[in-house]
Amino acid sequence: MKTYKLAVVGATGLVGQTVLRVLEEFRLPIREYKLFASKRSAGTTTSFMGQEYVINELTDTSFDEGFDFAIFSAGAGVSTRFAPIAASKSCIVVDNSSAFRMDPKVPLVVPEVNIEDAFCNSGIIANPNCSTIQAVVALKPIDRVFKIKRIVYSTYQAVSGAGQKGILELENTSNGLPHSKFAHPIFNNCLPHIDVFTENGYTKEELKMINETRKILHRPDLRITATTVRVPVLNSHSESINVEFENPFCVKYVRMILEKSPGVIVLDDPSKDVYPLATIATGHNEVYVGRIRRDYSVPNGLNLWVVADNIRKGAATNAVQIVSELIKHDQ
Repeated sequence: MKTYKLAVVGATGLVGQTVLRVLEEFRLPIREYKLFASKRSAGTTTSFMGQEYVINELTDTSFDEGFDFAIFSAGAGVSTRFAPIAASKSCIVVDNSSAFRMDPKVPLVVPEVNIEDAFCNSGIIANPNCSTIQAVVALKPIDRVFKIKRIVYSTYQAVSGAGQKGILELENTSNGLPHSKFAHPIFNNCLPHIDVFTENGYTKEELKMINETRKILHRPDLRITATTVRVPVLNSHSESINVEFENPFCVKYVRMILEKSPGVIVLDDPSKDVYPLATIATGHNEVYVGRIRRDYSVPNGLNLWVVADNIRKGAATNAVQIVSELIKHDQ
């Protein structure tokens, strides 16, 4: 079997550390790993694959030694500078940042939805926003059958979506300490404010969901609106998704489609208080769907409740799955 060499950039961060854990689980045919981070972390070690790996400083020459793949989880600034360098050295980059998501030359990929886009890359593949990933995993199978006409997103996003600083902020404000990461204390609050506000009144997070969904589904004119909210939950994003279809549908058939869809687990028995929860999704790679019910306010409306681990499926796992599918395609 052919084997490969893989670099992990941003290996010491919250997502980077989770990438390492997911790689341990997937056991891809990788003969050599190399871990990179900033100069500040260089020389430290981290446990991976049963041994201690030294963290290397990421520089302009880091990719000269040759890599087949690189997973970047170090922010848009690092990706903008170093991903093109890696790609120029025949390394395929899977980037977790927002740097290339809306670049028309860069595929934006969720393996369960549009993996075929990944096979037509120019060296860089973008990982979508965490809240977008879990939404499209649930929506694509039913869009294929009933054709979505309009989507209304309302998200309830965990503090881990803001990294270690977001987690610390919840801990600090719950203990009465002042806030610094978010505009207001996150403890005991729901903040309808993720990323910065734009001139049209939407936040960048809301626009990401709108524009990324259109790109992934290849539906540039799809009508979508979104409200994204940060909530005092440690991990795993929850989403209320309202969909209007072009075609009539049966709720039982929708549920059956979702039950058979890759990467989806249906938890939907309200009579027994069974529905997706953040505590259920955390630590898992699947997208959980429940509260599947008709919206009686429009002819072909449907409501879904969608929950997933935003650090795993929303970032690390999705990136590793892309690499896995690229390897399968190559072999």
